Amino acid sequence: MSLHRLLPHDTFSSSLGSLSQVGSSKASVALLNAVKSFPTFGDIIARIGLWWEQIRAVVVVPVFKFLVAICLIMSVMLFVEVMYMGIVVLYVKLFKRKPEKVYKWEAMEDDVECGSDSYPMVLVQMPMYNEKEVCEQSIAAACKISWPSNRMIIQVLDDSTDPASKELVKKECERWSKEGVNITFEIRDNRNGYKAGALREGMKHSYVKQCDYVAIFDADFQPDPDFLLRTVPFLIHNPKLALVQGRWEFVNADQCMMTRLQEMSLSYHFTVEQQVGSSTFAFFGFNGTAGVWRISALIESGGWNDQTTVEDMDLAVRATLRGWKLLYIDDLKVKSELPCSFNALRSQQHRWTCGPANLFRKMAGQILRNENVSVWKKLYMLYSFFFIRKIVAHVLTFCFYCVILPATVLFPEVTVPKWAAFYLPSLITLFIAIGRLRSIHLLAFWVLFENSMSLVRTKALVMGLLETGRVQEWVVTEKSGDALKTKLIPQVPNVRFRERVHLLELLVGAYLLSCGIYDIIYGKNTLYVYLLFQSLAFFVVGFGYVGKYVPASSS
Repeated sequence: MSLHRLLPHDTFSSSLGSLSQVGSSKASVALLNAVKSFPTFGDIIARIGLWWEQIRAVVVVPVFKFLVAICLIMSVMLFVEVMYMGIVVLYVKLFKRKPEKVYKWEAMEDDVECGSDSYPMVLVQMPMYNEKEVCEQSIAAACKISWPSNRMIIQVLDDSTDPASKELVKKECERWSKEGVNITFEIRDNRNGYKAGALREGMKHSYVKQCDYVAIFDADFQPDPDFLLRTVPFLIHNPKLALVQGRWEFVNADQCMMTRLQEMSLSYHFTVEQQVGSSTFAFFGFNGTAGVWRISALIESGGWNDQTTVEDMDLAVRATLRGWKLLYIDDLKVKSELPCSFNALRSQQHRWTCGPANLFRKMAGQILRNENVSVWKKLYMLYSFFFIRKIVAHVLTFCFYCVILPATVLFPEVTVPKWAAFYLPSLITLFIAIGRLRSIHLLAFWVLFENSMSLVRTKALVMGLLETGRVQEWVVTEKSGDALKTKLIPQVPNVRFRERVHLLELLVGAYLLSCGIYDIIYGKNTLYVYLLFQSLAFFVVGFGYVGKYVPASSS
C-alpha cells in the first residue's frame, strides 16, 4: 500500500515539502562550503609566492652562488694571465729583446758576382673578393715593394663574383705588368674553401715551385716598400723559422667611435698577446695577412686547410706541432682598414670567435698527443692561447658582467666580492688601455662596447665548440677604400628597420634596464649606475645606431 493512500493529501504534501526544504538546505550548505574552500585570487598569488620562495631558496640562489664561484675562479685565471703577459712585455721592453737580438738577421745586399740572383724568389699572394674599393691601392703597394723584379712574383687571386670588380682588378694587373712588374691575375670557377681554397689553388701553379717564400696580404693591406727587406732575412738566416708576422696599423682608426674602440682592442692583441707568444714559446696565431711564410714549412705542415674559418691560425698550430717556430715583429707595421659598419664588425667578430673555438675542438687532441713540442709549449697552446683567451675571456665578459652580476640585485643573498666586481676588471682594463694611451679617455665607452659585443662572441663561441649553426659562415668584411680620404659624416644605414635591429641585444638591454630600475627602488648599492649605462649600450647596439660612416658626397 502506498504512503499516499495512508496519509491525507494535505499531510502528504506538507511532508514532501519538508523533505524538499531539508534537501535544499543541505545542498546550499555544501555549495557554500565548496565556494568557501575554493581559493581566491589572493590565495593563488600567496601560494605562488610561497612556491617561488621555496624554489628560490632551494634551487635558484644555490645555482647563482655556484655560478658566481665559477666566475670568480675564471676572473682570477684571466687576471693571472693578463699579469703574466704584462710581465713578459715589460721584460721585453726593459731589456730591449728585439727580434734582431734573439734571431740572426743581416741586411740584404746585392752580390757583386751574382747581382740580384742572391735574393731568394718570393711569391706575393693577394686574395680578393669583390674588393673594388681597395684593390687599386693594395696592388699598387705590393708592386712598389723594394725587391728585385726578377726575384718576385705578385699573384692576385680574384674570387670576385661582381663583374665590375673582376674587370677592375684585371685592368690594374695589366697596367702594372706593362710597367715591368711580374704580376699574374688568377681566377677560379668556384669559391670552395673561401680564402684558404684560393691560397691553396694559388700554390698549385707551376711558377710557384721556383719560390722559396710567400708573403700574404689581404685586399685592404698596403705594405711599406721595405717589408720584404725586413722580414725575409730572418727566414734566410734562421732555418727553423716558418713565419715572420708584421703588425697591423689602421688608416681609418679615427673614422668614428667604433673604429677607435676596435683599435684599442687590436692594439692590445698585437702589442701584448702576439708579442708574448713570439717571445716565450715562438708560437702565436697567424693573423692571415701581413706575414711571410717559408714555403717548405707551409707544405710540410699540410698546406692551407679549410676545416675551420681560421685557416691562418690552423696553419700556425700545425706548423708549430711540426717543430717550426714563428716570429712576430711589433715595429713592422702594415697599413690596413677597420670595419666601420656594425654589421661588418659583427660578422668579423663571429668568424674570429667561432673559428678558434672550432679549431680548439678539432686540434686539442692532436696538441696533447704531439711529441715534437715540449710539455710547456703544449700547456701554453691549450691553456693560455686557446682556453683563457679564446674561451674564458668571452664567457666571463658576457655571463658574469651582463647576466650574473646584474642578477645579484634581484637576489641579495648572492654576493660578489668587490675585488671581483670592480678591482680585478679595473686593473685588467687599465692594462689593456696602456697599449693605446691616446684613447685612454674612451675607456668607459670601450668597456660598455666590449660588453655589448660579448653577446655576439659568446654565441659564436658556443657554435664553434658544439660545431652547430653558422660554424662555417664566411662573410667578407666590407671595405671603404678611397672613401677614407674624404670628409666622413655619420649616416643611418639605408636599410630596412628590421635588418638593423638585433633582438637578442635588445632583450639583454631590457634585462639590464629592469635590474637597474629594481636596484634604484629596492637595492642597497650603486650597481644601478653601471646597469643603466650598460643597458643603454645594448640598446644602441641592438638598434644598430653605431658605426656606419659614409663619404659626405653620398649624403
